[in-house]
Amino acid sequence: MNKLSAIALLLALAFASTAGCATKASDTPNAKAALAIGAAAPDFTLPDADGRAHSLASLKGKSGTLILFVATQCPYSNAYNARMQKLAEDYRARGVNVVGINSNSTEPAAEVKQHAADNGLNFTILKDPGNQIADRYDAQVTPEAYLLDASGKLVYHGRIDNSRTGYLITSTDLRDAIEATLAGKPVEKAEAKAFGCSIKRG
Repeated sequence: MNKLSAIALLLALAFASTAGCATKASDTPNAKAALAIGAAAPDFTLPDADGRAHSLASLKGKSGTLILFVATQCPYSNAYNARMQKLAEDYRARGVNVVGINSNSTEPAAEVKQHAADNGLNFTILKDPGNQIADRYDAQVTPEAYLLDASGKLVYHGRIDNSRTGYLITSTDLRDAIEATLAGKPVEKAEAKAFGCSIKRG
């Protein structure tokens, strides 16, 4: 075997030995796929700002459940405080319950409680220690919305609307999804990319 052939053989063997080691995140045993449209949302239990535990099952509405990932310090999330509260008020009587989740490791429970009081947020807001539920849902920003129908299946994921500035709103994606779900119709736009501040993972 000449020198060039020997080098080529060694390179080929080296490539073959390392090719099988390449993995994708989805191939790893601990990887969790994001909740997909049409999938049933798994139950979970998280504490509220006073440390009381609540399961998703205990908070769900008879006609649907809206999960909102929120923050205390994010200007985007804060720009939506009044709109999130209005969603809770408008749809509570129609059987849709709003549940907030604060997954930011930088925002303690006491701060979450004070922020809710200061901004008139009267829907339940849970703390997500270790970002477990944010990771399970693949939530990335605040605010970010997940709408579940009466059976607990995800029917909408994404933004609340298209602008943090109220007078620039031209697309009420989340409200449209809620109205369609309440009417027993499929959600035409089941996903619309959320925008805001990144969730601060610990």
